[in-house]
Amino acid sequence: GYSEPGAGSDLAAIQTKAEDKGDHWIVNGQKIWTSYADKADWIFCLVRTDPEAPKHLGISFVLFDMATPGVTTRPITLISGKSPFCETFFDDVRVEKANLVGTLNRGWDVAKHLLAHERTMIGAMGDAGGGRPLSAVASDALGLDDAGRLDEPMLRARIAELEIDQAAFRLAMERTGDLHKARQAHPALASMLKYYGSELNKRRHELLMAAGGIDALEWEGERSHDGAAARDWLRTKANSIEGGTSEIQLNIIAKHLLQLPGA
Repeated sequence: GYSEPGAGSDLAAIQTKAEDKGDHWIVNGQKIWTSYADKADWIFCLVRTDPEAPKHLGISFVLFDMATPGVTTRPITLISGKSPFCETFFDDVRVEKANLVGTLNRGWDVAKHLLAHERTMIGAMGDAGGGRPLSAVASDALGLDDAGRLDEPMLRARIAELEIDQAAFRLAMERTGDLHKARQAHPALASMLKYYGSELNKRRHELLMAAGGIDALEWEGERSHDGAAARDWLRTKANSIEGGTSEIQLNIIAKHLLQLPGA
């Protein structure tokens, strides 16, 4: 329960409000891009509890049951044909004060920590170390030359470049994990991992499509598992949007890691 139609990149501009009713709040508003809201039992939600406070300081973090009267969801069909996200509407939803997480009007502090975890998780998609090597997938589709190499030199070079970058990213993930264990990790490292991991995952699927040729464009049918390659490729386009756009991540990196003037 984060993004709203008018509060995406500028998340602190949320307008969903929680009106104080003594032992509970009445919540009204709308969220968008809520992951699996139509299947979830509970939701965590950013709501505005002090409309007079500066926008980052008037927000609270609450939990409530999705079966509460007044909560409705509407799945959003993506370009891939799947619907993992929803519009979520709140009409006079009762939320108990006991369901407040953290401090009243300081929900932004909780949200920032959760976003860091989400961004690291999304970035981890860039490490495909557990899957089948892309070079092997391409070799099956395009064959090998007399020297036993992928019989497509330009694609072979792009795959080699990607696999080198993935190896470097894997080491960066490990280093960040070690810094976290030592309590020395900068909070903005999550933005770095999210940005680069998202771009790596998009590049990998672009190469999978290139290696598959015209067969990879198949949208339906048992042979292609109902167009799994094409649908997964289209889904990766959202990696650079969800959890904070790539542009927002670059701004955070410039300001907090590189400390560039004017950032």
